[in-house]
This record gives sequence, C-alpha cells and structure tokens, in this order.
Amino acid sequence: MLKYFWSTKSYSTDVGLLLLRIVLGTLMMRHGWDKLMNFADADKFPDPIGVTGPVSAMLTIFAELICSGFLVVGLFSRAALIPLIITMLVVIFIVAAGTDLGEREHAILFLVPYISLLFTGPGRYSLDSLLKR
Repeated sequence: MLKYFWSTKSYSTDVGLLLLRIVLGTLMMRHGWDKLMNFADADKFPDPIGVTGPVSAMLTIFAELICSGFLVVGLFSRAALIPLIITMLVVIFIVAAGTDLGEREHAILFLVPYISLLFTGPGRYSLDSLLKR
C-alpha cells in the first residue's frame, strides 16, 4: 500500500495539493474570521488603497474568509486565488512597504503557495474536479 502511494505520481501530487489547500485555507480563514468579529472597529482598519477603512476591511474579509473557504473545498479555486494573491501583494508592497523582511514574511509565505496553486490547479480531490466530470 505504501509503495503504491509513493510510486503513483498523480495520486501523491493530488494528495499534496489537497493538504496544501486545506492548511493554507484554514489558516487564512482564521485571519478573516478575526477581522469579521472585530468589524465594529473597521474605521481603524488600514486603508492602503484609498477606499476607506471599512471597505478595505470588507475586501480583506472577503478574500481571507470567503475565498479561503472556496479554496479549502476546491470550488472556483483559481478564481478564489486571485483576491487572495492581490491581498498578499497589497500587504507586502503597500501595507508593509519600507519594513524589513520579517514584517512581510507571513504574507510572502502565503503568496508563494497561492501562486503555485494558481498554476497547478486544485488537484483531483476538489469540487472543481468533481464538477468537470
């Protein structure tokens, strides 16, 4: 059984993509959930793109909570990754601009796998794959 698992490239790749989606999505959903629970303080939320704090908060919550939920189940995966990638780019290049690498580390650590998933797709174990059949 273990020999089959490691020798079947497609199977192990699809399991790897599933694990990556679940871990990334779940971790990012936690950030979005925290922002949603503190939405009453949205006036104090950073406004890096000039649309007011509450709108920035709503856009960030949409990306971190809703799009990450889609990523976890593998539904509309590539489309869901676009707001997540944009959010991480805004954090890296606008919100944390001028800071050292340590301040941008978390955003970079989310951005790279998001871009990788954009290229690879969600894998066989996703709702996207199920809908294609």
